[in-house]
Amino acid sequence: MSELAKFADAFTPSQVAKKVKTLGVSKANMPFLPLLILAMMAGAFISFGAMYYTVVMTHPSEAYGAAKLLGGVAFSLGFILVVIAGGELFTGNNLIVLAWANGKISIRQLLRNWGLVYLGNALGAFLTVYLVFASGFLDGAHHAYGATAIKLGLAKVDITTTEAFVRGIFCNSLVCLASWMVYASRTVTDKVFAVVFPISAFVAMGFEHCIANMFMIPLGIVASLDPEAVALTGLAPEAFANLTMSGFIEKLIPVTLGNIFGGSVMVGMSLYIVYLYGRDDA
Repeated sequence: MSELAKFADAFTPSQVAKKVKTLGVSKANMPFLPLLILAMMAGAFISFGAMYYTVVMTHPSEAYGAAKLLGGVAFSLGFILVVIAGGELFTGNNLIVLAWANGKISIRQLLRNWGLVYLGNALGAFLTVYLVFASGFLDGAHHAYGATAIKLGLAKVDITTTEAFVRGIFCNSLVCLASWMVYASRTVTDKVFAVVFPISAFVAMGFEHCIANMFMIPLGIVASLDPEAVALTGLAPEAFANLTMSGFIEKLIPVTLGNIFGGSVMVGMSLYIVYLYGRDDA
């Protein structure tokens, strides 16, 4: 194979599996401070994508499906930043299970990474919520951005626990497949295209991502403090019953568990069995 062909061709699935396993070892052994900072960056990056989505979904046309597609493409910004600019994202790091299943890291190392990255992602998202509030972003378009943030937050807390869990499974299955395709890519352009379709798909289909929800639900709560934004939603006061911090936590837990199952079991362990289990060269 020529050098050009090697450059243009994606890595094969078996090569990607080995790459993910090796990267999993590296991620599991990353020192505390760099890991926490990269996780905070990732939380902020996902928040940027959610802000972009909020703008795009303000006053959407009657073409509901097309509007959701456009919003999903905008939301992909956050994941593109994580992949290209660097960041440690809890949902993508669910693929570290390949290194654990292959015996390269311990369960303690796995849980340490997940715990620190989850915490860092949360800190990055919460800090961005505060900065968005301080910036006056929610007052944009005559408070319409705030009204959109409220509606997006409500959509995430007004679902059942079962729906939250299953939507979390679907979401992180697509996120981890996007990560898998990124690892198969050789160029920045490849990586961007690998991200856009699965990420825009999960957003357009209404699936739930725990880190995105760490930004979008608190942002909706903050926006609901603005009477003008509330009035623009056209909703009765009782409609806001679940848009609280307790409502946020109540739905965050099943979404997180669904994300773990979708990313670690549905994608990670399935691909481990296919490409690494029982292989002498694994």
